[in-house]
Parts: sequence; C-alpha cells; structure tokens
Amino acid sequence: MKLVNFTRTIVREKPSPKAISSCLNLLVDSNRVDLARQLLLHAKRSLIYKPNVCIFNILVKYHCKKGDLESAFEVVKEMRNSKYSYPNIITYSTLMDGLCRNGRLKEAFDLFEEMLSKDQIVPDPLTYNVLINGFCRGGKPDRARNVIEFMKNNGCCPNVFNYSALVDGLCKAGKPEDAKGVLAEMKNSGLKPDTVTYTSLINFFCRNGQIDEAIELLKEMKENECEADTVTFNVILGGLCREGRFDEALDMIEKLPHQGVYLNKGSYRIVLNSLTQKCELRKANKLLGLMLSRGFVPHYATSNELLVRLCKDGMADDAATALFDLVDMGFQPQLDSWELLIELICRDRKLLYVFELIDELVTANS
Repeated sequence: MKLVNFTRTIVREKPSPKAISSCLNLLVDSNRVDLARQLLLHAKRSLIYKPNVCIFNILVKYHCKKGDLESAFEVVKEMRNSKYSYPNIITYSTLMDGLCRNGRLKEAFDLFEEMLSKDQIVPDPLTYNVLINGFCRGGKPDRARNVIEFMKNNGCCPNVFNYSALVDGLCKAGKPEDAKGVLAEMKNSGLKPDTVTYTSLINFFCRNGQIDEAIELLKEMKENECEADTVTFNVILGGLCREGRFDEALDMIEKLPHQGVYLNKGSYRIVLNSLTQKCELRKANKLLGLMLSRGFVPHYATSNELLVRLCKDGMADDAATALFDLVDMGFQPQLDSWELLIELICRDRKLLYVFELIDELVTANS
C-alpha cells in the first residue's frame, strides 16, 4: 500500500525522467512490476517528460533477469512504438545476455546482427563479451574465438575481460593449449593478463593432475606483478591435496599469511578435509591447532570425523586436546564423539581426563 501511495505521489508531482527511473527501480526491486508497468503507461500518456530509453531499460533488465524474455521483447516493442525512445546498446546487450543465459545462442547472435544492420549501433567490448561468455557457457569456445576475430577486424580492440572469458571457456572445454595461445596473444597485444585469466588456467591444470604446471603459472603471475587472490591459492591447495602433496600444502598454509596473503576458512578446510580423509591424523591435528589459533573453525562434519578417527586410532590425548579447543571456540561435537573419547580414556585409566570431559559435555549442552 505504501508503494502504491508513493507511486501516486510521484505521478501528481509531474516527475522528471530521473524521478521516474528511481520509482521504477524501487518497484521492480520490490517485485511490483505490475505497478511499474502502470507507471510507465501513465508516463507515456500524460506526463510532460516522456519515458526515455533508460526508463524502458529498467523493465527490460528486470524481465531478462527473471528469464521472461517474451515480456522483455514486448517492452522493447513498446519503446519503438512510443516514438520517444529507441533501443540503445544497453538494451541490446541486456537482451542478448538474457538469451545467452537461456541457451538461445542463435537468437542472441541474430539480435547482434540486427543491432548492427537495423539500428546501426556499434558494439563495444562489453557487448562482445556477452556473446563470448554465452558461447563459452554453451560449450562453443571456437565460436567465441570467432567473435574476438570479428572484433579485431572491425576496429574494436579486445580487452582483458574479453580474453579472460575466452581463456576460461577454452579451459572448461578441455583445450588448455588453445587457452595458452590466447594468453600469449594477450601479452603480444600489450595487455596484461589478470588474476581471473591466470586462475582459469591454474584451475584446469590442478583439476587434471598437472600441479607443477599450475605452480609455474603462479610463479609467472608473481614475476608479472599479478597478485594471486584467495581463490587462486585455494585452487592450488586443492590441487596439491589431490596429488597427496600435503607437506607443500601445509607449508603454504603456514607461510602465506606472513607474506600478506589472506586465507579464508575455505583454505584451511580444503587441506584439513583431505588430511582427515587420507588418515593423515597427526598432520590434520596440527593443522587444526593452527586453524583455531588463527580464529577459523573447521566444518562441523570434518571436526567430528577427525575426532572419531583420532579416538579410533588410539590418540586419546590429541583427541581430548582437540575437543577442548573446539568447544572453547563454540563448537558442539556430536554425542558419539564424546562417547568414543570417554570410552577410550577410561580404557587408558586417565580418570581426571574423563571428569574434565564430562564437565565439558554438561557445560556445552546446558
């Protein structure tokens, strides 16, 4: 009701296009597209300032985001019929993106050609990137490559984002050599590959057991003053763990924060999960201590699994210490973890530990 009253107030005040845009954004953000359409209709009929292309584009974007492409095209039809506004590059880019995300690649490319021939709009790198991403997501990186060539032949220099999208698409299609060729092409054209570009290739190598190639790329990033981010390092950590190179992964976890690299809880969890699953319990327990000391709590299931495995492996002291430390961080282990640990310690006749554990159990569940 408040939105309806607000809309009526806006209309009475004979608003400017900017005010109409603000109101439309508010309505579509509140999923009141019915009121948004009414406001647009009233603006076309009655207001001094007629809706401009920016106003129509708000509704086009909304419908594309919802996957309702027919309604989006209906808005464009209204735009043309209004005689006050015509589709611009943003209109076309939004429609093309909506089509690509719904797998309608041919229609997206047909629309691109219509933009060139019918409205004689010159595409920019952002518009081209819609097609590049669309073809790559659709498993057609060769078509995306053709888009890059079309850009160059028509006087539009591909930027880092265009090349990065193509590199990612080629990697996901299992064409790393082609991706490396695009990387070389980027450098030759004077562009500096960014973190996203390198991470796409690094991820491919890590997923395919080529961790040494991934590490070489990481070194190349450093040489080119391209800063690897948390995502890049997490990919490397996962690759090392899949190859069983736990000491290298642990060394990275230990040293990277001292080198100014931010690691998130996912970084620690990747390595801890792998160590636990591979029964590298001493290393897992040591990493748990480091993780907790840095303020990160492991995943609930992993913590319970580690505690149970420590118990079953006869590492009562380590399990008890880990349990106390976890509880101090607000973690509540499953009952079977407590039972196993208490049973194991009783077997070792360490009654003081038993009393401490029971006290912790009562405190944690009170």
